[in-house]
Amino acid sequence: MPSVPVSFVPAKAGDVIMLGNIKCRVLEDGSRTDNRIGCAEFTLPPRTSGPPSHWHEMHDETFLTTQGTVRFHIPNQPDIDAAVGDFVSVPVRAPHTFSNPHDEEAKFFNTYTPAFYINYFKLLGELTSGDEKMTPAKNLVAMANYATLPVPKELQPNAKK
Repeated sequence: MPSVPVSFVPAKAGDVIMLGNIKCRVLEDGSRTDNRIGCAEFTLPPRTSGPPSHWHEMHDETFLTTQGTVRFHIPNQPDIDAAVGDFVSVPVRAPHTFSNPHDEEAKFFNTYTPAFYINYFKLLGELTSGDEKMTPAKNLVAMANYATLPVPKELQPNAKK
């Protein structure tokens, strides 16, 4: 019988990365799963925008809303308001972004396969260290390092048409 250790992360534990006013709590960075899966919990304050619309060339992503309502923006489709218990799966090359335009805090559980994408959040945290302002430019710099491409500006949510 194998004797591979099981990982346990208590509710108040995990590495916390502040991305401007968004809190990312890393639950699995891939170091215990041979980089097969990474997981994090995100806390979005009220009226918070997310990253620029983008797609991933090398990893799948899932989102499970655990508090409040998270809005998903998909180019050329109606927005999706994911309430508690709602699940969104984003395969490789599916353009997307998210936000919390609502008046209450929102949280979601997020996975990445493979796990290397957790390093995007670590880099983004470094780019905003000591600076409370998250900018699209900082997101784009970090994305470029992790096989993540921006949706053209004219197709971004809220683009002037």
